Amino acid sequence: MLDKTKRYLYLVADARVRNPDLGLERIVELAIEGGVNIVQYRDKLNDSRQFYDQALRLKKICEYYGVPFIINDRVDIALATQADGVHIGQGDLPLEKVRPIAGNMLVGYSVKTREQARWGEEYDADYLGAGTVFTTSSKSDAGQAIGLDGLRQVVEAVDIPVIAIGGINESNVAECMRTGVSGIAVISAITLASDPREAAEALARVVFAEGGS
Repeated sequence: MLDKTKRYLYLVADARVRNPDLGLERIVELAIEGGVNIVQYRDKLNDSRQFYDQALRLKKICEYYGVPFIINDRVDIALATQADGVHIGQGDLPLEKVRPIAGNMLVGYSVKTREQARWGEEYDADYLGAGTVFTTSSKSDAGQAIGLDGLRQVVEAVDIPVIAIGGINESNVAECMRTGVSGIAVISAITLASDPREAAEALARVVFAEGGS
């Protein structure tokens, strides 16, 4: 389980959403140097072999920096690459089936409501990804934004760490942290930045500050 006493700046590295002048490996490396302390790889574009090969390259970077590496959706890829964890959503394999398969891996679970959050806690998710908090174009299946009130309801419903995701950037990260989340997850705020290290540093200053402000 993620440590609820710690703060997390969580990068979702998406094969489709990145600065075209930088490779995904370079973006991840710069982001970690800027303060990212957990990385998820998401790939809705490539076939399984390409997903696997890219995952191995990103995992190697994360291992070098001592940062947990998570695979989005694909339990098989997570197992094959010996990733640190897998993150699943409402439309993926059911959490209660994934947990036994995943063994000692971290299992993250995407939620929007208090009821989904409680289900995630009941079936041993290690952390919850709550959102989308704000409207975002980085995730085509994000659905309606839950807002800060919805985020706060999720946080208050469970005792496991909650990571906010969806439309989060330097202008609203402090508001998210003040809801009591353990951290925030971002995609484009870092991956589309001209300088991913600088973008991560700006977010990290808020995420890791006392009180999230």
